[in-house]
Amino acid sequence: MSTPHLSVQLYSVRQALGHDQDGTLARLAGLGLRNVEVFDFVHRAGELAEALDRHGLSARTGHAVLLSPPAHSAEGTAPAPTLEETFSAAGRLGLEMVIDPFVPAARWSDEKEIARTAALLNEAAAVAADHGIRVGYHNHSQEFVHSFHGVDAFDLFAGQLDPEVVLEIDVFWAAAGGYDVVALLERLGSRVRALHIKDGPIVEDPFSSGAPLDPATLGQVPPGQGRVPLDAALAAAPHATYAVIEFDHYGGDIFEGIGAAVGYLNDKGIR
Repeated sequence: MSTPHLSVQLYSVRQALGHDQDGTLARLAGLGLRNVEVFDFVHRAGELAEALDRHGLSARTGHAVLLSPPAHSAEGTAPAPTLEETFSAAGRLGLEMVIDPFVPAARWSDEKEIARTAALLNEAAAVAADHGIRVGYHNHSQEFVHSFHGVDAFDLFAGQLDPEVVLEIDVFWAAAGGYDVVALLERLGSRVRALHIKDGPIVEDPFSSGAPLDPATLGQVPPGQGRVPLDAALAAAPHATYAVIEFDHYGGDIFEGIGAAVGYLNDKGIR
């Protein structure tokens, strides 16, 4: 068993980044963080790499859309990046893993769509390998709603992935609806290379309803203060390389919430 490296998903501080990127990164570094997980990085990889370096931060994981073909862009917007562009940008940042963050609920209710999703990720992994990068998938809760022949949609999906594809399990979302996230991690074993560490109440899946999600209703709190079995989840994922702090929404000062999360993980030897 190895101890994962501490990281934070920059989406947690998206508003602060928009107002003051350098100040935000400096505050994260001041909390003792040395790694971050990036998002929306393809068209600003050079700028972001320089900013992270100025503050002694590294990005080894990042979120990018991989599982849908490039869409026609609206007039005046940048075209959707190709896989080659995505992995070239990832290489410039020094990423080890590029993780698709979300596949809509409708694609998890159809067995053929699940197979197509796995095939697309396997194809992306083959392109990424030429850049020395691995690809992965990050769950929410919609992947665990449906089952086929006694197997839930996420397990069905994972069973069709190339062994080189990694999984980043968001423990808050996997625990939604009372799903046994610890058993999931034990089943997936070495496929799990990153965890999203977040806490709060055990919510019901909000994605399958089709209604817009208001993250403020989730009630997320610093790790160790909610009902998600984080201690057991960490123990059940001995192959995870990164423990990534994330808040979809935080009701107080986000830097205080991240600081509390850093303290929780530091107490477990995760730095």
